[in-house]
Amino acid sequence: MSANEAPPNLLYIHSDQHTPSVLGCYGDPVVSTPNLDALARDGAVLENTYCPSPICVPSRMSTLTGRHPYQNQVWTNRDILGSGVPTLAHAMGAGGYTPILSGRMHSLGPDQLRGYARRMVGDHSSNYWGGETPDRGVLEGTSGPRHVSLSKSGPGQSAYEVHDEYVAECAVGELNRIGIRRRAGIASEPFSLTVGFMLPHAPFVARREDFMRYEGRVPSPRTKGPASDAADHPFLAWWRRETGAVSVSEEEAMRARTAYWALVERLDSLIGRILRALRDNGLADNTIILYSSDHGEHLGEHGLWWKHTFYEESVRVPAILSWPGTIPSGLRFGGVVSSLDLGATLLDAMGAPSLPASNGRSLLPFVVGDAGAWENIAFSEYCTDEYGPPGGVRQRMIRRDEWKLIYHHDAPLQLFNLREDPTECHDRATDPGCAGVREDLLALVLDDWDPEEVRRQMLLNKSRAELIAPWARSTRPAESHRWQMTGAMNRLDLDGRPS
Repeated sequence: MSANEAPPNLLYIHSDQHTPSVLGCYGDPVVSTPNLDALARDGAVLENTYCPSPICVPSRMSTLTGRHPYQNQVWTNRDILGSGVPTLAHAMGAGGYTPILSGRMHSLGPDQLRGYARRMVGDHSSNYWGGETPDRGVLEGTSGPRHVSLSKSGPGQSAYEVHDEYVAECAVGELNRIGIRRRAGIASEPFSLTVGFMLPHAPFVARREDFMRYEGRVPSPRTKGPASDAADHPFLAWWRRETGAVSVSEEEAMRARTAYWALVERLDSLIGRILRALRDNGLADNTIILYSSDHGEHLGEHGLWWKHTFYEESVRVPAILSWPGTIPSGLRFGGVVSSLDLGATLLDAMGAPSLPASNGRSLLPFVVGDAGAWENIAFSEYCTDEYGPPGGVRQRMIRRDEWKLIYHHDAPLQLFNLREDPTECHDRATDPGCAGVREDLLALVLDDWDPEEVRRQMLLNKSRAELIAPWARSTRPAESHRWQMTGAMNRLDLDGRPS
């Protein structure tokens, strides 16, 4: 806990599909992210943070609960977290806070609060699997892992930007209300505000003024894909063919990358508005601020796009932690961290109860210099029958120290030494000299994780979803928290011609 007498406030900002390599404070010389860079200078940059799953819903539900996807039994974007499982918001409430959420959470089912006392601005997608899909207009199909998201990229407008403007305004309004009440002497209790953004998630479409600032300045991918299917891992070769990533033109790739850099700058500007409201209302001095994301984005590295793999671009996420007077300014923490650890750290700092059966470890004693050696270990999991070959995929990753092992059920292992090979171009899984580390890491992966049990539970989840989907289409249940996207919010403006 901080030496500050008053309990700290919390501002937790969470984006979608932000790879840390496109951030000034993580070394990108092109992107303009002055607000997140300032936050990093004032606090700690966690350089090696890994998401629980390189896909939205399982990653988010695991981050909320402090439990791995297999423990939540949430592996795909159609799975529903049990409403009896406590979350960060429940723990904050038990610790005396009134947690409020503005924006993205991406939770399915009737429980759209998940412990939050109030939610401003919901998700654009249905609360239910099989519910009414949002109208994306001219950008239909561009948010998912398909070639159309690259062919329909460039200047224009994504509804996700519109959504995030609403989210930011609601967050600013909430901070202004808190400031007014405190100045009036009406209230002084600490606040807990979570802000969920969609950016910089595909579509790779950014407003023209933002796009033009980056045109011609964004570099090409530094890591090329394999020369042939034979040189590729079987799953990755299938994934490239399935998503249409095999034949991406240079024009498409650079247009999509340019838009992504522009979207990151737009995200940073929205975050800047929230941080200014925090300062303007005199709330910054005793507020913990955490910025992170649910997973990364390949952006053409390794010849891949979107997420769904355990390459660094997909599975590593940004994490910036600030707490004036407690966390030293300018700290760079190089230990291996899981997103599950971020939640445990927040609860520790707030003096709130820890989550039952959580796998998260508080970083607080380590970033303030009061503890010894941190154990450099993180797991991630990707199990799906939505995006995978017939029979689906069951995969799990472990990062321990400089080594990363990827277990593919019924397919070859992958093993990388990230100190010697940071771009993951040299698979060491069959290297006789790596047999010892390979077997040690494999034993850790399978110690508490049974791929056949995962398969059985996923089949049960699928049968449930196959009943829920027609029910949702037939009954059209009320959606308690949903932001209404319209097709008119989306446009593509190539060569100055809106479409």
